Amino acid sequence: MEDVRAIALGLPEVVERPSHGAPTFFVRGKKVLAHLFDNHHGDGRLAIWCAAPPGVQAELVDQEPDRFFVPAYVGHRGWIGLRLDVEPDVDEITKILEDAYRLVAPKTLVKQLDADGGA
Repeated sequence: MEDVRAIALGLPEVVERPSHGAPTFFVRGKKVLAHLFDNHHGDGRLAIWCAAPPGVQAELVDQEPDRFFVPAYVGHRGWIGLRLDVEPDVDEITKILEDAYRLVAPKTLVKQLDADGGA
C-alpha cells in the first residue's frame, strides 16, 4: 500500500483523502485518479481501482483474471481493478497509475508528467 501511495502522490498535483471509506487519490483535489481498497465490501482483495484506456480492461481481465478484475460501480466506465495481494509489481503499478493519470488529468499536467520523465 505504501508503494501505491508513493507512486500516486509522486504524480503532479495528486492529493490523497478518504472517499467511500478508502484512501483515494485525486488530481488537483477533484478528479479521482485511483481508489485503494482493502477488502471492499468483503471481497477479500487488496486492490487499486483506476481508469484505463479503452479496451484495456477487457484485455487485462481476459489475460490475467487472477490479478485484474472489473471493479464495482466504475467497471462499466472501463476502469480496472488490480490486485495488490497477488504478485504485485511496482513497475507495473507505476505504468498503470501513469496511464490512469493521463486519462483524468488536465493536458497541462500530462505535459508536466512527460517533462518529468513519466512513462
